[in-house]
Amino acid sequence: MPSLPVVVPLIAAALLLAARPLATYRRTLDLVAVGTSGAVALILGFLIFRTDHSGSYWFAGFHPAHGIAVGIEFTIGPLNAGLACLGATGMTAVMVFSWRYFTQVGTYFHVLMLTFLAGMTGFCLAGDVFDMFVWFELMGVSAYALTAYRPEERGPVQGALNFAITNSVGAYLTLTGIALIYGRTGALNMAQIGAWVDRHPPSGLVTISFLLIITGLLVKSAIVPFHFWLADAHAVAPTPVCVLFSGVMVELGLYGIARMYWSVFGPGLGHRAAVGHVFLALGVLTAVVGALYCFRERHVKRLLAFSTISHAGVFLAGFALLSPLGLAGAALYVAGHAFVKGALFLGAGIVLHRLRSVNETWLHGRGRKLPVTGVLFTAAALGLADLPPFGTFLGKGWIDDAAEAPAVTLILLACTIVSAGSVLRVAGGVFYGLGDPPREDERMAAEANEETGETDTARQRTPLSMLAPLALLTVAGLAVGITAMDPHASDALLAAAAQFQGQPAVKPADVTVSSVVTGVASAGGAVAVGLAGLYWRRLPVLRSLYEPGARGLGLADRFQSGVINDYVTWAIAGLACLGGVLAAIIR
Repeated sequence: MPSLPVVVPLIAAALLLAARPLATYRRTLDLVAVGTSGAVALILGFLIFRTDHSGSYWFAGFHPAHGIAVGIEFTIGPLNAGLACLGATGMTAVMVFSWRYFTQVGTYFHVLMLTFLAGMTGFCLAGDVFDMFVWFELMGVSAYALTAYRPEERGPVQGALNFAITNSVGAYLTLTGIALIYGRTGALNMAQIGAWVDRHPPSGLVTISFLLIITGLLVKSAIVPFHFWLADAHAVAPTPVCVLFSGVMVELGLYGIARMYWSVFGPGLGHRAAVGHVFLALGVLTAVVGALYCFRERHVKRLLAFSTISHAGVFLAGFALLSPLGLAGAALYVAGHAFVKGALFLGAGIVLHRLRSVNETWLHGRGRKLPVTGVLFTAAALGLADLPPFGTFLGKGWIDDAAEAPAVTLILLACTIVSAGSVLRVAGGVFYGLGDPPREDERMAAEANEETGETDTARQRTPLSMLAPLALLTVAGLAVGITAMDPHASDALLAAAAQFQGQPAVKPADVTVSSVVTGVASAGGAVAVGLAGLYWRRLPVLRSLYEPGARGLGLADRFQSGVINDYVTWAIAGLACLGGVLAAIIR
């Protein structure tokens, strides 16, 4: 059974591609894609409940002999199987949404989505570093092609090229690091490499390998300063695909970082506190940068992308605490965020489908004709603001409890308020007509107006196949938090995090009055920020942020230039800075 989550979608994709010359009916394609992704989610859900501890599955009957691993291994544990199940569930919702969203779509869309699903599950379950790389690149190649699914337009091609080139640079760094560690240890299996590193004192070559592999994964996680590709890809990719980018792909990069640290390098490298501080600094910086860009943005899909960047920083901060409670909080936060962010992107997709625009300024008040979408979009935005009892609320609370650092807690709280408040501003302006729309920013208007719709018919109403996934994902975000409040569920999640780290479990604190107050304050602050953004003319201090051509905005815009040379330069500069820090720490 552990092999089925990758075998089933690959076989389904091959069969669909083989049947393409036979002019396969569209509904058959949809049924196969929805059935395959749903079956994968069910298989992974079964593996979660049947896996009390990590188990290994070896393909073709290979097994380690005398401590030497040869062959392909899948490692099944509650956290990695849970992350794969989360991705498969999101894929199922996306394929249902796409049923009526794309009225004209070729076989390649379904094939690429299924290969993306196979790569995602393979990456989560892989037990050796090279196969992790291969599965992620399979997912990446599918993502590049999906981003450029409308090649007749310039925007998707440019966004896909930026996406592909920056992530390929990250892939080359990761592959080089894998080659170095293989040359030093003679192994690719994570457990075998980890045992070798643990037995030998840390060397410069091992440190460089760690640096290169982690940097490649930081690129794929959109962590500052490796984040530039994400907003460009979200702006032009089909809306259903954006759900997978924000809800799954970024989180997989962070999972890869956690897996490489705890399973391979962490125990042998030592200097645990210092390494944790480096990751914490990157997480906090990413949260701040993403929130500030999110507050300024008027292209709805780019705004949601910058919100994802900000939340990726919070996830990284949870991992950087290097404790079971911090990792459990990050895992719960990832699940809650994936559902509500997926719902927000589907809501944006419905707006694009019905109104042919993602320009927040132009859309002001025009979304009144979409009352159900508006209510669900607003509810998901409140979930993004950590309103109890959404899963984001409890996950963020556990991260705060693990941090035990008021400064970090306040910074991350402020970032959540700003990014979620920006999304609530969109909800208030577009669906309820609140506030005063700003004057049009020519650059932002040009970016937003490049997307004029992704389907050409049935614009008079919103099909149930679009509304149902939006509603179900919003409810799932609530269900995650309510379920995690159960003591048995929270104990199981913390035990899974401790097992992942090889540490003793510590029972998490119950839901406390302070965590509830913090969650309510976060949601209230986000509402206040959203209202401030809507009534900005009455607050002169905001004119410097909202008026086109305001001082200081030109410099910020030049960072997110869209020029691939700039992005690669920032990636190399980030690699050099991170390498210098690690060299000073690990001697």
